Amino acid sequence: MAAATDQWEVVDHATPEQVEFYRENGYLKFGRIFTSEEMDALRDHVDEMIAALPEGKRPEGMDVPHFADPWLFRYLCHPRVLDVIEDFIGPDIALWSSHFIAKPRGDGKAVPWHTDGAYWKDRLQPMQVITLWLAVDESTMENGCMRVLPGSHRQRTGIDEYVPVDSQENVFGIEIKRDYVDESRAVDLELQVGECHFHDAWTLHSSRTNTSSKRRCGYTMRYMPSSVAFNPGDEWARGHRIYLVRGRDLSEGRNEYAPLPMCGK
Repeated sequence: MAAATDQWEVVDHATPEQVEFYRENGYLKFGRIFTSEEMDALRDHVDEMIAALPEGKRPEGMDVPHFADPWLFRYLCHPRVLDVIEDFIGPDIALWSSHFIAKPRGDGKAVPWHTDGAYWKDRLQPMQVITLWLAVDESTMENGCMRVLPGSHRQRTGIDEYVPVDSQENVFGIEIKRDYVDESRAVDLELQVGECHFHDAWTLHSSRTNTSSKRRCGYTMRYMPSSVAFNPGDEWARGHRIYLVRGRDLSEGRNEYAPLPMCGK
């Protein structure tokens, strides 16, 4: 179903064909879930967040902002978002994480080739996370849009073999060995404002530096079936919080959920 809103189309469900494409390829370029007014409000909020960053803090690193900013739950728990996520993972949904990655114009850092699953390791069992990447700004090849390797979510060879990269030019300082990355197959996921794409936790992805005159900001909104068990076994994980945003807990009591400050309001 879709409805025309302020000259763009708002989509509230994925089609079976889209779900199948995602499962086969490990990613999916999607349409707009939020209205133009909702995106304007989010962009204004992000502008304020960036302006308030401490001196020396890079805007690429605004990780888990919802922990300190409950206003963001109106997006993370929006019924249209959860309806679409349900099409992929079912009706019992936990919010795993979120992250703003804003590449400033002119000197925005690259994101090295990696998989999210290799970073999160055994903190989730099984590793089953879908990430919604929401374009707060236009995301293009010129300003460093995300790139994916189709079908790489089924690749298991080399996913834990990383080498150092220059942390002055990259968001983090390691990258999967290039022996396991066939860049000739890479797909650039360009998006207009308000559009989004999805990727699997095991999908190889990256993005180039932003040397353009336009900022590139995306909001990653990460969800998992509530049957996935969160293991808070290290210092990072002990400070992490997950939320049951729809349906029932299916982890047989292994998950401890933080209270929701608001949901879709």
